[in-house]
Amino acid sequence: MPQASNDADLNHRERATLMAIAEGGAELTSSCEPDLFIDGLACCDQATVHSLARRGYIAPAFTARKGQRVPAVLTEAGRAALGLAATAAA
Repeated sequence: MPQASNDADLNHRERATLMAIAEGGAELTSSCEPDLFIDGLACCDQATVHSLARRGYIAPAFTARKGQRVPAVLTEAGRAALGLAATAAA
């Protein structure tokens, strides 16, 4: 599992991307280097998206077939980086 970096390591673009995902309407493609779509439009900074995924801040909501779009979610580390409360386990 990817290791989350120190929250201070996040730049403005990374924080903005995390906030967009937190607001909902974001999807990731299921792949080793996921692409992000927000409200159906491709994110223009896929390098940031790939970095956030590798560092463990974002993930697909569930496992899907390769290339399929699935809802994007913040991991516990991603929520912590934004100072959001942890979600209750279902």
